[in-house]
Amino acid sequence: MIKLENHIGNIVVTENYLKQLVEHTVRNCFGVAGICPATPFDALLSRICPGYCENGIILHTDKNGCLVIDLHIAVAFGTNINTIAKSVAHKVKFAVSQSVRSSDCRVSIFIDDIKS
Repeated sequence: MIKLENHIGNIVVTENYLKQLVEHTVRNCFGVAGICPATPFDALLSRICPGYCENGIILHTDKNGCLVIDLHIAVAFGTNINTIAKSVAHKVKFAVSQSVRSSDCRVSIFIDDIKS
């Protein structure tokens, strides 16, 4: 459970809901080829165990109560990486702010792979 504070009061949202929201938003962005595992251990397990599916979305709150989203993504070859990262960050911030009515959100994009 993630607890967020806005001008109306406190909002409690499940981590699973936010991860699904972010995943849906990221997968619909132009130039994104997929979501990569967040850690090398998760990458190894996903190759060994085909059913293991841990995505590269890490959610947590900082000491000020701001929601922090870390995204590990793969981009398509030949696309502008800087533009894709800015676009994904903007769309994720917008989707989260519309969903939980909190404008206090920080998104970090990690480009882990380039797919052809």
